[in-house]
Amino acid sequence: MQFALNIKETWLHRANPSFKLLLSIVMFFAVLLTDNINILINITVAHLLLLFFTGHPSKRLLLLLLPFLLLFVSSSMSMMLFGKGDTVWLQWGLVRVSEESFFRGLHIGLKTVNMSLSGLLFALTTRPVALFYSLMQQCRLPAQYAYSFMAALRLLPIMVGEFQTLQMAMKVRGVKRRVGIRGVYDTIRSYAIPLLAQSIRRAQRIAVAMEAKRFSAVKQRTYYYRIGYSGADLYLFLYLAIMLGAAIYIGQHAPYLEIGDVRYKVNG
Repeated sequence: MQFALNIKETWLHRANPSFKLLLSIVMFFAVLLTDNINILINITVAHLLLLFFTGHPSKRLLLLLLPFLLLFVSSSMSMMLFGKGDTVWLQWGLVRVSEESFFRGLHIGLKTVNMSLSGLLFALTTRPVALFYSLMQQCRLPAQYAYSFMAALRLLPIMVGEFQTLQMAMKVRGVKRRVGIRGVYDTIRSYAIPLLAQSIRRAQRIAVAMEAKRFSAVKQRTYYYRIGYSGADLYLFLYLAIMLGAAIYIGQHAPYLEIGDVRYKVNG
């Protein structure tokens, strides 16, 4: 979820956050239950196309996609090199690459990338404040929980600033770090105890302020932001529905790979 990034707002940003979250969960299970590699390839292409409607610059998107490439390689290689299969391509010691294990590795890698892309699409087009307001208004999330999460998000930059201040104060005082495991333990303790004590005091003040504002007692509340539904929700639903239907149809009737279903089947 963007915090201080310069972006161009698109129709994806105007979609209802709760509805967008629901669609992301549906796509997660759709990808999870798909065993046809051709369908997964089509879904991956559709997700990548949707990514360029997030309003972020292309260079930033390409930079964000680099970890996904690592995820794809790491998740697929384990199955490719050590999976089961009857048509063996390469065998060297414990490494055994077969046709079936190769395509199953691609299948797992594509699943990993698709699930990551769904989360990235949601994160790049959803403001945290809008999400929690939507959860309160559309999903009836209790206000004390939603505002507590929003307060926690606001506290993160403060904690980072306190950590940097503590770090500079130790440098000014000439505190030197010991070498070895004992030094790591002392460093963690010297930072953790002051930060934890300050966090507890701040959390106590926030809890008292929220109780004074009757966050736990009032059921009918007014909201500074009103989150509703719009045409962007319909556009997103139609895009995902058409994309999923087209991916299934093309994957079954015009497959790129002959293997199709990658689940291992014992011959005979």
